[in-house]
Amino acid sequence: MANPDVHVESLGAPMANPNEHAEGMMGEHAEKEYADFEARVKRTIYIDHLSPVVTRQVIRAALSQCAHVVSVEFVENYTIPYDIPAAALVELDDESQARSAVDLMRDFPFIIGGMPRPVRASLARPEMFPDRPSPPGSKMEFLWLKQGDPEYDGMSKLKSLAKRQEAENMALIKNILEEEKELAAQQQIMLDANYYKYDLLENIVQNGTVKNLAGHYRVNLFDG
Repeated sequence: MANPDVHVESLGAPMANPNEHAEGMMGEHAEKEYADFEARVKRTIYIDHLSPVVTRQVIRAALSQCAHVVSVEFVENYTIPYDIPAAALVELDDESQARSAVDLMRDFPFIIGGMPRPVRASLARPEMFPDRPSPPGSKMEFLWLKQGDPEYDGMSKLKSLAKRQEAENMALIKNILEEEKELAAQQQIMLDANYYKYDLLENIVQNGTVKNLAGHYRVNLFDG
């Protein structure tokens, strides 16, 4: 007969903690997500000095001679009130194409969209992506600063520097827009002049002037 005062514990493997299992799964997912992101960074290039009138289609067409463009994401400049592209992250098929495209744009002047100066290109870096995931195991902490804290003076200087940079950016953007306006006017004049020349030549051919001149100077227009 069993003694009611004796407590018998069953021997066996301890039960797994469901929280630990969930954390492990989340950790694996975070590592895979970040590995995929790193692979995307390696096949992406950063292009700046873009014309404000450049579109995704223009960039795709410009780079088609050296690479296949997967996606184009313009980098927004939140320090100015203008919604104009000045830089873009361009994802290509692979890392090899990314390096080749950067080498091409570094070795030769590469004009996109009629900008008077060549664009600049470099391999992308993780901090350039606004949607970048956090590295596995990293932790972000926030701290409110108040006057008298050791870091307060440094942050005040950074705030003043940011305001000055914003003013300089505004002046630069206005100058670029003026350059773009002047360039567009010059290009339109050249297009109109070329159109007038081709139109004049076409009229000369159609009204028989060329044939009459050929007959006068005894030139056979059909000689190969």
